[in-house]
Amino acid sequence: MNFKSYLQYFEAILDDPNPSAPYDNPDYFNYTKLNWSRMNRWLKHGVLSPEIKKVIADIQAPQEWIIITEPWCGDAAHIVPFLHMITLLNPLIKVDYELRDSEPFRINSYLTNGGKSIPKLIVRNEAGKDLVTWGPRPASCQKIYDKLKEEKADFETMKIELQKWYNKDEGKETLKELSALLK
Repeated sequence: MNFKSYLQYFEAILDDPNPSAPYDNPDYFNYTKLNWSRMNRWLKHGVLSPEIKKVIADIQAPQEWIIITEPWCGDAAHIVPFLHMITLLNPLIKVDYELRDSEPFRINSYLTNGGKSIPKLIVRNEAGKDLVTWGPRPASCQKIYDKLKEEKADFETMKIELQKWYNKDEGKETLKELSALLK
């Protein structure tokens, strides 16, 4: 699906008076509502670095970007908007958004430490060969996540700490890592 279709899918979940699983769980649904707000905030106020703009402008051959995501994913709410803004910079980038929990289940080929962590970016050349994979979150954010997981922090604590990190970072680490990978 394209980004517009992804947004429509996302919004349809929020507008559905009887959403299907996992959104029928009030905790999932409410977190997804927060993710909608977070994502829209970054779409309005997110700023791309000069470095990522140059790296993307320098792309001379067609690429296919596959972004695996889900509306319930907190990390995706902070990262997908930046990925979207980046893809708009070069018409040679064709983008396909895929849901982790729906066919074609491509995530099964791109596991992170054995898990289906998202968002996941896959960049391919014209021949369909993977050039770059990235995700689910910037390395410095991953360190916080790993530390909290090691400490057996509850989900609420993890959500709050990661949210603080993303708000303070403003997408800078994501853009820095992507710039280095895409050069």
